[in-house]
Amino acid sequence: MDFIRNFPFFSIMFCMFGAILCFVLNGKTARHLTRGVLGVVFALSLTLLIRLHAAQESFVYFMGHFPAPWGNEIRAGELEAIMAVFVSLVALFSVMGGINAILEDVEEDKQNLFFILVNLMVASLLAMIYTNDLFTAYVFIEINTIAGCGLIMIRQLGKSIVTAVRYMVVSLVGSGLFLIGVTLLYTITGHLLMSNIKLSVAELASHEDYKTTLTVIIGLMSVGLAIKSGLLPFHSWIPEAYGISNVCSSSLLSSLVSKGYIFLLIKIYYRVIGIEVVRDSHVLNILYAFGVVAIIVGSLLAIREKNVRKIIAYSSVAQIGYIYMGIGIGTDAGFTAAIFHIFAHGFTKALLFVSSAEFTEGSHTKHYDELYGLGHKYRFSALCFSVGAFSMVGFPMLAGFISKVWFAEAGITSGGKMLLTLITLAVSTLLNCVYFLRIVVVLYSENRRSVSDGKPYFDVDINQRAARIQYYTAVAGLTAVNFLLGLSSVHIMNVIRNGLDIFG
Repeated sequence: MDFIRNFPFFSIMFCMFGAILCFVLNGKTARHLTRGVLGVVFALSLTLLIRLHAAQESFVYFMGHFPAPWGNEIRAGELEAIMAVFVSLVALFSVMGGINAILEDVEEDKQNLFFILVNLMVASLLAMIYTNDLFTAYVFIEINTIAGCGLIMIRQLGKSIVTAVRYMVVSLVGSGLFLIGVTLLYTITGHLLMSNIKLSVAELASHEDYKTTLTVIIGLMSVGLAIKSGLLPFHSWIPEAYGISNVCSSSLLSSLVSKGYIFLLIKIYYRVIGIEVVRDSHVLNILYAFGVVAIIVGSLLAIREKNVRKIIAYSSVAQIGYIYMGIGIGTDAGFTAAIFHIFAHGFTKALLFVSSAEFTEGSHTKHYDELYGLGHKYRFSALCFSVGAFSMVGFPMLAGFISKVWFAEAGITSGGKMLLTLITLAVSTLLNCVYFLRIVVVLYSENRRSVSDGKPYFDVDINQRAARIQYYTAVAGLTAVNFLLGLSSVHIMNVIRNGLDIFG
């Protein structure tokens, strides 16, 4: 177990050094290196999760063996480990499934830069997951923001650059609010280490003089991270960013980046402020209201859209609303459902973006009403896309269904929020049916075009067989994980519950 305690540090450093090495490698070698690094990080994270689940414990790793404040700390428990498994596996499948898009959309002499950004993004997410220091979390928030901007503008289209700038401006507003919250927290506690801050906050919360200050701090941090994760009405960058980026970038941004910020927010509530102090501030009620509105409005915006990629993007606005609704319920059941939905949404959105690439790129169109009959030509990708769509709607045996069941249970046990939660889930499910199932219906409807209108997806100047194997492996893997989350949810929920208990 002593050696395994190094795994979180190894995971972060492998990605950081992978980014450095990609500077001096060509695109092909950088691609192989990145896949290898992500595979190793997944193996380390899974091993760590298995050992921590068996031991039912967490541990603190001292960077350089120096305790804080001279050294930095990493903390790992079941919740951090399963989140690291999620991040590394989605990133690996996104890189594999987006191989064709990367080679087509990114200039050859800049392909190594793309993989630098991927490695930096994963490293920053892992650092946010594992760090026990609040300022370190802020540093890696900014690294993640820069990596996200790079992934958006890597295609070097005029529209992608404008979108990346808009994303940067919105993200910097969120980062600024978060940093003000960190500064105020440091001012009243004198600490940046999460465990030390929590002890100080618990003492300060008992004094009436500090209640307003703590409420302001919680509000600043919550709004800052809500802006960065794209909670409505701070969602304006999402449709263009996901719609204009290449498939791999869209998958990473929608599945991982926003989820990293949400996980950090949950971590702050439990490990920095203390969940009871957060509940007393009533900030969770505001997040609940914004979450409910995001679910409905995001779904309505998706119905109005015809571009498949943007439909998936607006769906992300709604799905982020689900997560904040669960957080806003304020109970342990609500937080558990929210964390499970982070996994369900992350894997499903990666599946939708990657699987849709073959029939949208192969048919030269992203408009759903021009995809008639292409499910018969691109059978495998269309079938897997349908699985992802059914999951988002909430069909049994799939991840999305389990999420809605747990949200409903959390709502029922919440008391005053029960009726609104159940109504929101029912209405959103109907809206999900409208905009996702219509794409599935079109794919399998009477063919209005000749099958020769669609081109082979794998026509780039690489080993086409290798690209095809990678793509189908990624799509099949994401589909299998969706079923795994749907059929083995009890075990995963137990891990989340145990992790939250230790987390607090």
